[in-house]
Amino acid sequence: MHADLSRITYRPERHYSAVVAQQGRVQLDADANEQTMIQLFQARTLATDLIGPHGGPHGATGFKIDLRGGSRELDDLVIGAGRYYVDGILCDAGRPQPGEPVPAEGGHKEGEEAADAAEPAAPPTTWTYWDQPDGFRDPERPGDRLPSQFPYLVYLKVWERMVTAAEDPALREVALGAAMPDTAARAKVVWQVLPLPASALGLDGDNPPIDDIRTAFTRWAQKEASPASWMAARSERPDHTDDDPCLVAPDARYRGPENQLYRVEVHDGGTAKDATFTWSRDNGSVTFPVDELDGTWVELASLGSDDKLSLHVGDLVEFVDTAYTSRGEPSPLLRVEELDLPGRRVRLSDEPAPGVGRRPELHPFLRRWDHQEGSRRTVRRGERPGRLRHGAVPVEEGVWLPLEDGVEVYFAAGGTYRTGDFWLIPARTATGGVEWPTDAARRPLLRPPLGIAVHYAPLAWVHGEQAVPDLRLAFRPLSAGIPAADDAALAAEAKARAEETGGASPLSAGGGGSTLGTLGGPVRSRSQTTAEAEAAVDEQGAG
Repeated sequence: MHADLSRITYRPERHYSAVVAQQGRVQLDADANEQTMIQLFQARTLATDLIGPHGGPHGATGFKIDLRGGSRELDDLVIGAGRYYVDGILCDAGRPQPGEPVPAEGGHKEGEEAADAAEPAAPPTTWTYWDQPDGFRDPERPGDRLPSQFPYLVYLKVWERMVTAAEDPALREVALGAAMPDTAARAKVVWQVLPLPASALGLDGDNPPIDDIRTAFTRWAQKEASPASWMAARSERPDHTDDDPCLVAPDARYRGPENQLYRVEVHDGGTAKDATFTWSRDNGSVTFPVDELDGTWVELASLGSDDKLSLHVGDLVEFVDTAYTSRGEPSPLLRVEELDLPGRRVRLSDEPAPGVGRRPELHPFLRRWDHQEGSRRTVRRGERPGRLRHGAVPVEEGVWLPLEDGVEVYFAAGGTYRTGDFWLIPARTATGGVEWPTDAARRPLLRPPLGIAVHYAPLAWVHGEQAVPDLRLAFRPLSAGIPAADDAALAAEAKARAEETGGASPLSAGGGGSTLGTLGGPVRSRSQTTAEAEAAVDEQGAG
């Protein structure tokens, strides 16, 4: 969720059903975003309660898997079009078709033969494993290829990520001008069809029962989705603060001059000895679209609107594009070594990782992170400069690690860290502290990552070139047609009405509320008018 946010206020445990605007009040992004999150939570919870953990509509169930093997150099999977819900999240496997262009003016004269007059090949109507829209699988990487041995399971991986105008220029309103910032960001549902070897599920045999496959996959998915790392945050008045002249209150624990939303994000995953993290005081939202890459020199669309949102020598940046973000595999952070302001160029400490930033259609950009090697921006408690590993900060468990201006973080022992997981820490000058939950003794509470929330669903069990048992589930609509009443049903209804009136025949005359029976006679209605009801009460009272 790399967007320019003030904070995230949505708390599902508080059971708020709506955000109610009040007249004359300041409107904040957090209020509108919380309303969106409430509605998404309600809609997806309802869908999960009705559908189950996953399923597709009958007749339009998407993600049917067919193995395309045989004489081809690399195996492939055909992904059937349609819709599928995973934990209430709608995934659409339909492949958009290109529109029809306006015919070219002129044309060929009569009798002339054009070399290019042949009909173009019809565009594919379904996705495959290799060209799925957010998979970005690379045939040159052995780890991306489908398993060479059977059996294996094909599953659907689903999550959401934030997209801004840096990645999708169409989101920017050009009428506002290039000098104006972009407007709202977008949350995008990302799905990937991936293989999982049978050994990862602990299953024996080529073709175990489908129920056993689903049960083993559920255990695996729950383990993958469960949080495995915990963090806490606090603000502490740094040592030697009196030697650091500033304009904040002398007793403030948070020493920053502005309100910030700190983001702590796992960069390299693994256990604590291998894991690293990055942090940003602006939720990682400071980005710079790339126009051209030439070795270590990068030409940018802009160097930022002001000094706070620009690049400086010594800043650490992450070279990002759509494929890099979707794959979730971190590359070393790069240092800004030189600035060419007139040319909007920066020289980085090294070239970006292979395959990143070389394709303009993937909209590459630089993301600035705010930790620095041996930074002395403020006097901080326990600062240990020179500790970065590949540009990121190594994780240390069981100790408070300083970020800046008195903000500190604590990682619980025994964690396993996943690339992309993040925590958000609002810091406020009005209170001189950070907003973080505490217990009654004001001790910071450990919290799992705020994201990334990943969801899984099994699709198919592949145990041979011609054997792909389907693991998907389907549901039918709840609505059904109302059957027309036949003569027998009408007669039964007339008899029931007669019994309600004290045994009167269906042909007997009724009171003011009578209706016609099946043979044309009046039948007393089940309901009474107000006058009839009052008369009945008077008769009972008189008796």
